[in-house]
Amino acid sequence: MGTAALWPLMGAAAAAGAMQAVSVASPWDGTPKWWLQVLSMAVLVGLLRAAPSRSAAAGRNPSLVGALIGWLFATAWLVGTFWWLFISMHTYGGLAAPFAAAGVLALAGALSLYYALACACFVRMGVTNPVGQGLVFGALWLLAELARGQWLTGFPWGAAGYSHVDGPLAGLAAWVGVYGVGLAAAWLAVALSWGLQVRAPEGRHAQVISAKQRQAPRWLRTSPPWLAAAALLLVGGLAGRASFGESAGRLDITLLQGNIPQDEKFLPGSGVALALAWYSEQLSLAETALVVAPETAIPLLPAQLPETFWPPLLKKLDADGRAALVGMPLGSFEEGYVNAAVGLLPGQKTYQYGKHHLVPFGEFIPPLFRWFTELMAIPLGDFTRGSPVQAPMVWAGQRLAPNICYEDLFGEEMALSFANPDGAPTIMVNLSNIAWFGQSIAVDQHLHISRMRSLEFQRPMVRATNTGATAVIDHRGRVTHRLEPHTRDVLVASVEGRQGRPTPYATWASQYGLWPLWGWGLATLLVAVLAGRRIKLPK
Repeated sequence: MGTAALWPLMGAAAAAGAMQAVSVASPWDGTPKWWLQVLSMAVLVGLLRAAPSRSAAAGRNPSLVGALIGWLFATAWLVGTFWWLFISMHTYGGLAAPFAAAGVLALAGALSLYYALACACFVRMGVTNPVGQGLVFGALWLLAELARGQWLTGFPWGAAGYSHVDGPLAGLAAWVGVYGVGLAAAWLAVALSWGLQVRAPEGRHAQVISAKQRQAPRWLRTSPPWLAAAALLLVGGLAGRASFGESAGRLDITLLQGNIPQDEKFLPGSGVALALAWYSEQLSLAETALVVAPETAIPLLPAQLPETFWPPLLKKLDADGRAALVGMPLGSFEEGYVNAAVGLLPGQKTYQYGKHHLVPFGEFIPPLFRWFTELMAIPLGDFTRGSPVQAPMVWAGQRLAPNICYEDLFGEEMALSFANPDGAPTIMVNLSNIAWFGQSIAVDQHLHISRMRSLEFQRPMVRATNTGATAVIDHRGRVTHRLEPHTRDVLVASVEGRQGRPTPYATWASQYGLWPLWGWGLATLLVAVLAGRRIKLPK
C-alpha cells in the first residue's frame, strides 16, 4: 500500500481542523457551533485510532504518523482561527504579503507542536478501551491547551472551549473554566468516535475493535459510548443551573464605538482630529451614570492634548455627576508608556488602570525579534506592564474591573481579582480596538471570549470597542445589547452588577491559578503509566 495509504488520513486531519476553526465563530453568522467542534475532534480521535494499522501498511512509525495527524489538524484549525493576523501585519504593519502569510503560518505551525506531541503520545500509549482512551486523550489535549495558553506569554485564542459558550457544556465554565470545558469536549469527542465506529465494525476502522468486543451483544457494544456522551451533556446542563452571588443593583451605561479607520488612527490631520472631536462630544452628551470609550480612544499622551480638551469635559462631567472610563496611553519616554484606561470621577482622584498582559510585537518586542518589528510600521512599540492585580474603579455602587484588548483571554489572570470576595468586581469592562484585523471574524471571536469570562465568573462584561463588538453581556454569558460592528454609534444600556459568593472556578483559580488542571492532566497520565501503559516518545 505504501505511503499513499497515509494521504487520506492527512487530508482528513486538515479538513477536521478547518471544521474546528469554523466552530469557534462561523464565517456566515459569527456564532459558535459546539456540535461541530465535538464532531471535528471525534474525527481526529478516529484518525489517531486508525494510525497504527495505516502506519504498518505504509511502513511508517505510528507515533510519528500520529504526530503528523495532530500537527495538520491543529495547524489548519489555528490558521483558520487567527488568519486575520495577516491583516494587521500586511495592511496596517506594512509587511509584504508573502512575509505576513508566512508569519501567520509559522505561528500556527509552532503552536501546533503541542498538539502534535499530544497525539504522538496518544498513539504510542496504545490504549484500546473507550474509558482509557477518553481519560488519556482528554489529559493530553488539556495539557496541550494549557501549554499553548501559558508558555511563551501564551496565546490561547480559539481554544476548544470557546466553541461551547452556547452549548450544553457551557454550565461547566463556572466550575472548571474554559480549559475544563475543553477537557469535557475531548471526552465527548472520544465517546462520539467510539459510538460511531463500533456501529459499523466491518468498516474502514474495524481493526481497532477487538475480537472480544465483536462477540459482545450489540446493545453492550453500542450503548456505553452514547450513555457516556449523554451523561456528560446532562452534567453540563445541571452545572449550568447553579447560581453564585446576588444582584449588586443596576448601572446605566453608555458605550462608545468610534469606528476610527486604523490606517488613520494615529495621523494628526485625520484620525487623531476625528477621535478627539467625536469622543469629546459623546463624552459630554452622554446622560448615563457611566460612559466608556474604547482602547486608545484618545490616541495621544496627556501632554500632547490641546489645552482646551480636558477642562470643558471635566467641568461637564462634574456638573452632571457622571463618570467616564476612557482608553488612552499614559507615560513618557523617560518613564515608559502604559496602555491605560483612565477613570474620570466627579469629586474624586482620577482612576488609572494599566494593561498587564501585553501583546508580543504589538506592545512589547520579545528578545531577538527586534529585526521583525523593524519591518513593520506599527506605532507605540514597547509598553510598561501594569500590576497583575489592580484595584477596581468604584462608582455608583459598583466595582468596575477594566481589562484591555485581549487581556480577557486570560481568565486565570482575571481570577486574581476574586481572591477577596468582598472586593471582587461586580462588573467587568473590556476596552478594545480590533480595527487592526479589519472586517474579519476576529470581532465575533473576541465577543465569545468575553462571554466565556462572564460564564466563568458569573459577572457581567461590558465591551467598548473601536469597531466591534461593542456589547453588554450578562452574568450568564448572554448578549443583551450590541451595536452593529464597523459603524460609528453609541450604545445606551442598563447592566446588572453581581456580588457575593464567587464561582468555584473563581475561588480555586484565584488561589492556585491553573495548577489544578495541570495536576489533573499529569496525574491521569501517571496513573496510565502505573497501569502499564508506558509512554514512549517517537525517536
